[in-house]
Amino acid sequence: MSLRAGLRTGDPAAFEQLFDECSKAVYNHAYRLTGDWSAAEDVMALTFLEAWRLRARVDPEGGSLRPWLLGIATNVARNTRRASRRHDDALARLPRGEPVPDFADEVVGRIDDAERLAAVRAAFGGLRRQERDVFALCVWAGLDYAEAGEALGIPVGTVRSRLSRARRKLGKFVEPPPAPRQVEGDRGPVKEEIR
Repeated sequence: MSLRAGLRTGDPAAFEQLFDECSKAVYNHAYRLTGDWSAAEDVMALTFLEAWRLRARVDPEGGSLRPWLLGIATNVARNTRRASRRHDDALARLPRGEPVPDFADEVVGRIDDAERLAAVRAAFGGLRRQERDVFALCVWAGLDYAEAGEALGIPVGTVRSRLSRARRKLGKFVEPPPAPRQVEGDRGPVKEEIR
């Protein structure tokens, strides 16, 4: 089967052969048209995608398919430049506002918060059901001990003890206050002597 016939039927081996024979010529042509190696790579890739889409139009008779591919590459490069100009024009029409602040620190903070929340949820899930219920009502819902006891049908003392156990178990997730910085020449905190 000829290369042209293989392309027309969608034979992957024929298309691979076409790529091997013509990809360098298509890339060089694209580079000359765009003047940018990255854009040339994009044009080359799009050229072969378009060639695959148009494979049924290949004439069964003829010589090299290089001119056909270079014609496709020329059109692809033109369309790419046109799309780039439209994009640039659209951006130029956008109102110039205040500079956008860098949001990298916010993203890092959100990731840290998400990791910390996942750890707290895991710890919360490790509490006994009764402790979770009391904690959710008193801490998250803001009920006082009597209201939580009434909601759960348990005495106030039981609410207090369950909440105390839940807080103690979850306390390991509370960050300790930062240690005071020691400045060079500083001898540390002054301790008062108890007499």
